[in-house]
Amino acid sequence: MSHPRTLIGVTTWVIADGYIPPTSTGRQPAMTSHDSVCMLNAGDTDAEIELHIYLTDAEPLGPYRLRIGARRAFHQRFNDLSDPEPVPVDTDYCCVIRSSVPIVVQHTRLDSRQAANALMTTIAHPVPDQ
Repeated sequence: MSHPRTLIGVTTWVIADGYIPPTSTGRQPAMTSHDSVCMLNAGDTDAEIELHIYLTDAEPLGPYRLRIGARRAFHQRFNDLSDPEPVPVDTDYCCVIRSSVPIVVQHTRLDSRQAANALMTTIAHPVPDQ
């Protein structure tokens, strides 16, 4: 069976619940508390991605630029974003993701502040293409 040839997803996504926990327990880096954005580009064209971070009491950060190859999955920890500047830890944020081609986006958080870890994941909010 070959991969699907139809476009899957939309070009704009919103994560409204961003928060990188400030501490971690367990083996590093696997158990580092983090937020991540998980993206699927099922199409035949590479995706050019821009992430914009919105804060409660400061101007937005970004854009953070990523590339996802055609027919590829890509996972990016927000903790590892550094250009143009790191995403602040222990700070509420929201993220708007724009792609040059339709993609699918999921948001995941690992909170390992306690030995009893918590993992949360949810589909991001798709904004219908106009």
